Amino acid sequence: MTSNVPALVDAHHHLWDLTERPQPWLDEPALAPIRHSFALGDLRSDATRPIAGRRPTATVAVQCMASVPETRDLLAIAEQDALVGAVVGWADLTSPAVGATLDGLLAGPGGRYLRSLRHLVQSESDPDWLQRPDVERGLTELQRRGLAYDVLLRDHQLPGAVRLARRFPDLPLVLNHAGKPPLVKGDLTGWERQIRLLAGHPHVMCKVSGLVTEADHEAWTTDDIRPVWDVLMSSFGPDRLMFGSDWPVCVLAGGWNRWADAMDELLTGCSAADTEPVLAGTATRFYRLAPATRPSRKDSTP
Repeated sequence: MTSNVPALVDAHHHLWDLTERPQPWLDEPALAPIRHSFALGDLRSDATRPIAGRRPTATVAVQCMASVPETRDLLAIAEQDALVGAVVGWADLTSPAVGATLDGLLAGPGGRYLRSLRHLVQSESDPDWLQRPDVERGLTELQRRGLAYDVLLRDHQLPGAVRLARRFPDLPLVLNHAGKPPLVKGDLTGWERQIRLLAGHPHVMCKVSGLVTEADHEAWTTDDIRPVWDVLMSSFGPDRLMFGSDWPVCVLAGGWNRWADAMDELLTGCSAADTEPVLAGTATRFYRLAPATRPSRKDSTP
């Protein structure tokens, strides 16, 4: 990437090779369309539509499983391919050995690209999971190592995210998929209330990602997404929002290009000063992305 190429950071995508590491969560019948392996080459092939004239120049690869080996896989990919600028991994926050696990990941191949951790809080039945003493101990270990935390939960769990932000004011946080607003149900009142409370904490960012799979997979339009976009812009502001594709999960609802077209529509009328952070600046700052100048065995432009 040269300095005059406008950056587009895809701040949230996944990769998996089912021949190397099975993904049991894909066994759900509705996920059959994505029940096969997805590599960076597939992302390069799929991500062809520009957003505001920009094409992807860097990405953030995000864990899917509660698996340290999967995190190692992603770090190895980041080490080999300049397209991946950061990795969001997983470690057991409840483990007394989480600090040692993090140190091992950071010292291993590709460890310099580990920027954040994520846990599938959306699957936890305990509404106070993020406030468990063992979890908070693990989050403290993250903070000590200069790492961030990606918050993945459903809209009814957002109060836990608000409490997390209040209790950890110095831990960089980013809400994944805008807290999964209930687009199919159509009533965004409760979600909006919690989003505005969460946005009141300036160290919390938000990913504009995963929205199309919360809407009707077949029939959604940009107008269905726009009420969520309006809330996010008015609460977080563009300097705390970052675009993410949630590829290849977004394939279930039209794919990378269809979501890119919608994002382009949502940004129509926004100034260059507002567009830049959403498409590149916020993710670059939060994940400490370096310019795409390091050597790579592969072309870094999709």
